[in-house]
Amino acid sequence: MPWSMLFIWGGALLVAGGVLFTAWQTIRRGRLSEARPAVPGGGSDTLEPAGRNMGFGLKANWPGLALIAFGSILLLAGAAI
Repeated sequence: MPWSMLFIWGGALLVAGGVLFTAWQTIRRGRLSEARPAVPGGGSDTLEPAGRNMGFGLKANWPGLALIAFGSILLLAGAAI
Protein backbone atom coordinates (compact mmCIF):
# COMPACT_ATOMS: atom_id res chain seq x y z
CA MET A 1 0.00 0.00 0.00
CA PRO A 2 1.46 3.35 -0.96
CA TRP A 3 2.36 5.91 1.71
CA SER A 4 -0.27 8.34 0.48
CA MET A 5 -3.06 5.88 1.31
CA LEU A 6 -1.68 5.38 4.81
CA PHE A 7 -1.65 9.16 5.33
CA ILE A 8 -5.20 9.48 4.02
CA TRP A 9 -6.60 6.64 6.16
CA GLY A 10 -4.73 7.84 9.23
CA GLY A 11 -5.91 11.40 8.70
CA ALA A 12 -9.51 10.29 8.20
CA LEU A 13 -9.41 8.22 11.40
CA LEU A 14 -7.90 11.11 13.36
CA VAL A 15 -10.49 13.58 12.09
CA ALA A 16 -13.35 11.20 12.90
CA GLY A 17 -11.87 10.47 16.32
CA GLY A 18 -11.47 14.18 17.05
CA VAL A 19 -15.08 14.90 16.12
CA LEU A 20 -16.30 12.02 18.30
CA PHE A 21 -14.10 13.12 21.20
CA THR A 22 -15.35 16.70 21.00
CA ALA A 23 -18.97 15.55 20.84
CA TRP A 24 -18.43 13.20 23.77
CA GLN A 25 -16.97 15.99 25.90
CA THR A 26 -20.06 18.12 25.30
CA ILE A 27 -22.48 15.26 25.95
CA ARG A 28 -20.63 14.21 29.11
CA ARG A 29 -21.11 17.64 30.70
CA GLY A 30 -24.87 17.12 30.80
CA ARG A 31 -27.79 19.08 29.53
CA LEU A 32 -27.04 22.53 28.19
CA SER A 33 -30.20 23.99 29.70
CA GLU A 34 -31.25 22.56 33.03
CA ALA A 35 -34.41 23.56 34.83
CA ARG A 36 -33.79 26.18 37.49
CA PRO A 37 -36.06 27.17 40.32
CA ALA A 38 -38.24 30.16 39.55
CA VAL A 39 -36.85 33.42 40.86
CA PRO A 40 -39.54 35.40 42.70
CA GLY A 41 -40.27 38.70 41.01
CA GLY A 42 -38.04 37.93 38.03
CA GLY A 43 -38.90 36.46 34.73
CA SER A 44 -37.69 36.06 31.24
CA ASP A 45 -39.32 36.27 27.85
CA THR A 46 -37.48 33.18 26.66
CA LEU A 47 -37.80 29.54 27.57
CA GLU A 48 -34.04 29.17 27.89
CA PRO A 49 -32.81 29.72 31.44
CA ALA A 50 -30.01 32.17 32.11
CA GLY A 51 -26.57 30.74 32.83
CA ARG A 52 -25.02 27.34 32.13
CA ASN A 53 -23.60 28.41 28.80
CA MET A 54 -20.78 25.84 28.57
CA GLY A 55 -21.64 24.12 25.29
CA PHE A 56 -18.33 24.46 23.53
CA GLY A 57 -15.18 25.67 25.21
CA LEU A 58 -11.67 25.54 23.83
CA LYS A 59 -10.21 24.66 27.22
CA ALA A 60 -12.16 21.39 27.48
CA ASN A 61 -12.10 20.47 23.78
CA TRP A 62 -8.50 21.19 22.78
CA PRO A 63 -7.50 17.49 22.50
CA GLY A 64 -10.31 16.82 20.03
CA LEU A 65 -9.49 19.94 18.05
CA ALA A 66 -5.82 18.94 17.99
CA LEU A 67 -6.77 15.50 16.61
CA ILE A 68 -8.87 17.15 13.91
CA ALA A 69 -6.04 19.53 12.99
CA PHE A 70 -3.40 16.78 12.86
CA GLY A 71 -5.75 14.56 10.84
CA SER A 72 -6.33 17.40 8.40
CA ILE A 73 -2.59 17.85 7.98
CA LEU A 74 -2.22 14.13 7.25
CA LEU A 75 -5.06 14.28 4.73
CA LEU A 76 -3.43 17.21 2.94
CA ALA A 77 -0.05 15.46 2.99
CA GLY A 78 -1.60 12.32 1.54
CA ALA A 79 -3.27 14.33 -1.21
CA ALA A 80 0.00 16.12 -2.04
CA ILE A 81 2.05 12.94 -2.40
